[in-house]
Amino acid sequence: MELLLWRWSTTAQITSALMIAVFFYVLGRSVRRVELRPWVHAWLLNLGALAVTLIFWLAQPQSPVVFIALRFSYLFCKTMFVLLLVLGTFRFRQWTRVAGGVAVFAFGAAFVLNTVDKIGVVQSGVIGTALLIGAVRLLRQRVRGMGWLTAGFAIRATLALIETVAYGAQSSKPFVGVFLASHSSFDTGAEWVIALGCVLTLYRRIQEELVDANQALLAAKDVLQDLVDRDSLTGLANRRALPPILRESYERGATIFFFDLNDFKDINDSYGHHAGDECLRSFARVLQASFRSDDHIIRYGGDEFVVVAPGVEPGSLAERIASLRERLKFEQTGGPLLRFSIGEAYMPPKSDPETALRAADKAMYRDKAAKTLKMRVPR
Repeated sequence: MELLLWRWSTTAQITSALMIAVFFYVLGRSVRRVELRPWVHAWLLNLGALAVTLIFWLAQPQSPVVFIALRFSYLFCKTMFVLLLVLGTFRFRQWTRVAGGVAVFAFGAAFVLNTVDKIGVVQSGVIGTALLIGAVRLLRQRVRGMGWLTAGFAIRATLALIETVAYGAQSSKPFVGVFLASHSSFDTGAEWVIALGCVLTLYRRIQEELVDANQALLAAKDVLQDLVDRDSLTGLANRRALPPILRESYERGATIFFFDLNDFKDINDSYGHHAGDECLRSFARVLQASFRSDDHIIRYGGDEFVVVAPGVEPGSLAERIASLRERLKFEQTGGPLLRFSIGEAYMPPKSDPETALRAADKAMYRDKAAKTLKMRVPR
C-alpha cells in the first residue's frame, strides 16, 4: 500500500515539477526579467532534486561514495530551491553568493545524514523554516498582489514542518508511513500555489513599472507641452496656448485685450536688443501684476501681448488699465520710456472667439494709428 502511494505521489510530483520548471524556463527566456532569474533557477533545482531522488530509488546504489554524492546533490538542490524562492521574492540580488554556503552545508550533511529519515528531518526542517520566515515577512510588509505567494509559502511551510515531525516519529508511529508515502502529492499542490504566486508577483511588478513609466511619460509630456506653449523670454504663455484658452472661455464669455508696444524698434536700435528684451520682461511683469490670477496673459508675438479675461464684460477693466499705466512708470525708472497701444473687444458667451480676437486687434491698430497721428500734428 505504502509503496503504491509513494510511486503515485512521486510520479505526480516529478511530473508537476517538470511542468513548472519548463514553464519558468520558457517564461524567463521570453520575458528576460532580472528578478525572474532566482525563481527560474529555483524550479530547475527543484526538478534536479527530484531527479536525484528518482535515481536513488531506481538504482539503489551500494557504493558509499555514490550514496554520499547523491545525498549531497539532493540536499544542495533542495536547499537552494527553497532559498531562491524566498530570496527572489525580496529581490535579493546577490543570491549567487548563497550557493557557497549551501554547498558547505550540503557537503557536511551528506556525511552525517546517512539515512532517509535523517535527511527528511533536516531537509523538511530547512524548507519549513525558510518558507515560514518568508511568509511572515510578506505578511508584515502587506504588499498588494502577493497574497497567493504568501499563502503558498505558508501552506508549504506547514506541510514541511509536519513532515519534519513525521520523519522523526516514523519508527514509533506506523500510520505515519502512509503520510510520508503520499506527502509528495500534498507538496505538489502547495508548489503550484507558490508558482502561481510567483507569476502574479511578477505581473504586479511589471504593472507597477508600467504605471510609473506612464506617469513619467505624462509628466514629461506636461513639461514638453509647457516648453512648447511657454515663451522663454517672458515666462508667459505663447501664441500656441491661445486657442485652448479661448475655447475654455467659450461658455462664460470674455473680454479680450490686444497690447502693442509703441516704438519698440527704436528701443532696440537705440539701447540694444538686451534693453529691448528687458522691456518685454518688464511689461510682462506689469501685466501679471495688473490683472487677476485667473486672467490669461499671452505673448502673442514680438512686442504684442494678449490678455483674455474670462467672464468679464467691456468697460469693467478700466481701473486695471489705469493701474497698468501707473505700474509701468515705476517699472521703467532708469530705462527707456515704454508706451503701448491697446485694443479691447468683448466675446459674448458661445460666440466665435476668432471674431472677438480680430476685433481687439483692429481696435489696437486704430489706437496705435491715433497715437501716431497725434504725435505728428504740430502744436
